[in-house]
Amino acid sequence: MTFMGRMAEVKNKDGFCRRVWYEIWRFISVGIVRLLYRVRVYGKENIPRDGAVLVLSSHQSFFDPMLCQGWLRRPFYYVPRETLFVGFWGWAIDSFYTIPINQEQVSLKSMRSIIDVLKRGHIVCLYPEGSRTLDGKIDEIKPGFCLLARRSKAAIVPMVIDGIFERWPRTQKYPKPGGRVGVIYGKPIPADYIDQLGEEAFITKFNRIMQTLHNDLRQKMERKPFKYPNN
Repeated sequence: MTFMGRMAEVKNKDGFCRRVWYEIWRFISVGIVRLLYRVRVYGKENIPRDGAVLVLSSHQSFFDPMLCQGWLRRPFYYVPRETLFVGFWGWAIDSFYTIPINQEQVSLKSMRSIIDVLKRGHIVCLYPEGSRTLDGKIDEIKPGFCLLARRSKAAIVPMVIDGIFERWPRTQKYPKPGGRVGVIYGKPIPADYIDQLGEEAFITKFNRIMQTLHNDLRQKMERKPFKYPNN
C-alpha cells in the first residue's frame, strides 16, 4: 500500500475490533514489562479522561511505547516512520493505533493527518527528542510539536521514563531483565500557553519542565538526580 493510502486509512482506526485488539495487547504488554521489571507509575490522573491530548515522552528504549500507554485505558496513537510498515512487523504495527509519517520529508499532509486525529478527541504520543537518548538524560526538545498543539488545541502532557535505558540502551541489541523502571505523567499544559509565551520561550520552558519531571521521578525511585543546565 502506498504512503498516501496508509494516511487515508488512519480515519478508519477507531472501530470496535481494533479497540478489542488494543485491549488484548495492552494487557499482554503490561504483563511483559511487569514480568521483566519492577515498574512504578506516577501521575496517571494527569491524563485527561477525554478530549485531544498530545503526550510528549522522553525516549529511552524500544520498550517506550509499552511503558507509555500500558497503564491507561485510553489508546495512544503513535507516529512511526512509514518505512516500518513492511512484512509481518509492518502488519503488526499497522494493526494498532498508528499514523505513518515520512520522516525524511515531513509534509503538510502528514501534519494534517496527526491534527485530524487530535481534533477527533484522541491521544497522540510523540518523542520530541527525535531519537533515543545516548546517556539516559533528556536531550534537547525539538519544537515541531507546537504547530500540532496550536492547530488542534490539544492539551500537552509531559511524560518521562527512567530506568529502562540501563536495561536496553540504543547500543545494545537485546533488553536485559531486572531492575526498576519509573514512569511519570506531568500536569497538562493548555495549547494556548504556547501563544502566551511565544514558541521559542515555550520550548525553553518545556525543556525545563521535562528535566524537572525527570529528576522528580528519579527521587521517587530513590536515585540521584541528574545535573541539567539551568535547572
